[in-house]
Amino acid sequence: MKQYIILLLVFLFATNAFAQIATKDTINQMEEVEIKLQPKSFTYKNGNVKVEVANSILSGISNPLDLISKLPKVQISADRAKIFIVGKGNPLIYLDNQRIQMNDLLALSVFDIKSIEIINNPSAKYEAEGKVVLLITRKFSTSEGFQTSISETSSFKKKFNNYLGVNSNLKFNKTELKANFNYNKLNPWESNANNYEIPANEIISDYNVAGFTKRNNYIYGAGIYQTLNNDDSFSLSINGNLKVDNFDFKTKTNYRILNDLSQIETVGLTMGNRNFINAVANYNKKFSSNSNLFAGMQYSSFVNFSNINSSNNYNQTTFEPFQIVNQHFKVDVFSARIDFDKKFENEMKLEVGVMHNFANANTNLVLNDFQLNNDVNSRYIMKEKNTSAYSQISGVLKKVSWLAGIRAENTIIKGKYDDASSKPIDKNYINLFPKLQAELTLDSTKTISFNYAKSITRPSYSETSNGQTSINPYFVFSSNINLNPTISDEIYLNFQYKNKSLKLTYYTNKDVMNYGFQYNATTKVLNYRPDNFDFETGYNLEFTLPFKYRIWSSDNVISFNLSKFEDKSATFGATNPYLYIYSNQTFNLNKDWTFSLVGWGITNQKQGIFERDAMIVLDSSISKRYQNWTCTLSYNNIFRGGQYKERIENNFINSQAIFFNDTNEFSIALKYIFGKLKNTTFREKTVDENGNRVR
Repeated sequence: MKQYIILLLVFLFATNAFAQIATKDTINQMEEVEIKLQPKSFTYKNGNVKVEVANSILSGISNPLDLISKLPKVQISADRAKIFIVGKGNPLIYLDNQRIQMNDLLALSVFDIKSIEIINNPSAKYEAEGKVVLLITRKFSTSEGFQTSISETSSFKKKFNNYLGVNSNLKFNKTELKANFNYNKLNPWESNANNYEIPANEIISDYNVAGFTKRNNYIYGAGIYQTLNNDDSFSLSINGNLKVDNFDFKTKTNYRILNDLSQIETVGLTMGNRNFINAVANYNKKFSSNSNLFAGMQYSSFVNFSNINSSNNYNQTTFEPFQIVNQHFKVDVFSARIDFDKKFENEMKLEVGVMHNFANANTNLVLNDFQLNNDVNSRYIMKEKNTSAYSQISGVLKKVSWLAGIRAENTIIKGKYDDASSKPIDKNYINLFPKLQAELTLDSTKTISFNYAKSITRPSYSETSNGQTSINPYFVFSSNINLNPTISDEIYLNFQYKNKSLKLTYYTNKDVMNYGFQYNATTKVLNYRPDNFDFETGYNLEFTLPFKYRIWSSDNVISFNLSKFEDKSATFGATNPYLYIYSNQTFNLNKDWTFSLVGWGITNQKQGIFERDAMIVLDSSISKRYQNWTCTLSYNNIFRGGQYKERIENNFINSQAIFFNDTNEFSIALKYIFGKLKNTTFREKTVDENGNRVR
């Protein structure tokens, strides 16, 4: 692993050294001509990065999650349920001006994406969870018409996967219609393992669980955008994502307590489905050339049902029934908001807005445990209300652009079990989230920017439900109804010279959400669940080094990081700086051929409580355009890296876990476009500010 990191470092610095030699002033003059022919794929400004997807090799990727994984500092969790930005955490996801969630993202066609921007300094207009924003912009053209795209991708991982999609746009007069349908036949492989010790109870155990899922995935959506006059508009859209899963799993476990060793084989069958539906209605009103009003409503519903039937075989004897588990989770979320902005003659701009969000989540759990001779039949109900208001003002004073804003949020959470007389969860709190930004323009090539923000990261609704999954008799994955949000403070200073930048960041996180352990000495069951750790502090020094020479475009990010987790229940270990490197090398060859190498690497991380191993991932692709056809060949995760290894040590357990990814892939993608559509004006705006929690 270390040699790959060293090779990537050598390659990165060699390419930049070559660029400095090759790109003299005469070459710099030629860049203006090249940009007209080949628009820049990556644009950098004040610590933010924007990636142009349309008409690039990235448009040949089969699904939006794999597309996003190729961007700087973006990482996808092992279960593909979360997006993580190195040094920032989980981002908010926006489609145009609408807050969306993972299910919306997965329902989006890559063909429909124009650009993706990573905003590291979101203003107070974004909700308080806005520590970092992932902004996706759809394509818009310039005249009426009809257009349909058909895409087919065959993917070869451990098993065959197939992606088929159809997207259509129709615009006439002041009306625009959009529709999409995707059918994906998937066979994902999942696996994880753990070696752990509980010294006080003289327990030593290890397990390895793996299984294939047979998944039929149906993604659909439709929308209408109506221009009422030259400035006012109304839009309505509905989209859905239905997954039908059959999942066989097998776990091999060695479990030693005192001097008694058991070798256990657990097999199980999971049958279930996940159904997500989202509906958005927006209205935009322009009062004058300097003031605008937006009003919107959004409704989301997510249902997850699963049936798990499992058996155990102790010491190579016979299989005996272990558990039958039926779980039904449903969450309904309704949101409404109003925003108003006004520009003044002195270049100042005032923005104000209010939002109300209501969520109702229900978990039904019916469990028959034949080993413990225990039956559970519980229903947990959680209701959450969030009301927020923000105000921000921005302007320009000589060479300084500035923004100051504040957001106030009141959150009320009540949760209880159906058979309990008292409410186990009863929270009511108000938080203030100030944000300050300033940008000093030194000259036409150099700027200095400053940013301070307080933000919050809330758990998803499923993480605070009452669900659980046992993979062997002594280890269970579960949720946590007592999980609290994380409060963050961040300050950074950024210096930019042309398209290169240097950024220094310091941040603190309180009640950090991460996975931890609880042990039940009576049942001898170890519970692995999301929990709150006391504190995290971190520093980040980041270099952004892009360059372009003729057919070659190179985009590189080097990030030096130091972070430390602390918790009263944990043994505090060593900390060390770690290095993250991202590199994207693209070659625009003649006759519409494009070749790309995208890779990232991260060194070993020691963060007090946690320790994570180094890893490296390298992807390659080549694409050819011919008239209305595009063909893309990809070979991803060439080194078969991306195995997430994590060590945790606290007062009662030492754990070494590994999560395996099925990301070594060869794929063939074909796209065909017919018809012509321009001047599409379909837009939406944020309504649900907690959308990414609906899972």
